[in-house]
Amino acid sequence: MSVSISKQDDVLIAMLGERLDAATAPEAETQLTAQTDEGSFKLVVDCSKTTYISSAGLRVLLKLAKLLMQKGGKLALCNANEQIHEVLEISGFMTMNWYCPTLEEAISQVSQ
Repeated sequence: MSVSISKQDDVLIAMLGERLDAATAPEAETQLTAQTDEGSFKLVVDCSKTTYISSAGLRVLLKLAKLLMQKGGKLALCNANEQIHEVLEISGFMTMNWYCPTLEEAISQVSQ
C-alpha cells in the first residue's frame, strides 16, 4: 500500500491508497506509526483515493487515534466516498467526531 505523506505546517497529511485491507494495513500502520514516533501528533487521513476499507484498516485507524490521544495529539479523516463513509458510519467512527468532509476542515480540526 502506498501512503503518500505530506505536511502542512505542523499537520501530517496521509493520503491512503485505493485499499486499506488485511494485505495493506500492516504497511500503512508501520508508516503512520513511524511518523508519530518522530513527533507528528496532528494527523489527517485523506481517503479521497480510497475505495475500500476492511476491518483490518479500521483497526489501524483506531489504533492510530488511541496512540495520538495518548501523546496529546489528534486524528481526523476526510474526503471519504459514499461507500467509505457508510463503513465509517456503521462501525461507529462517525460518532467519534474524527470525520470532516474536506481536507481543509480536517486540518482545522486537528490544529485546534
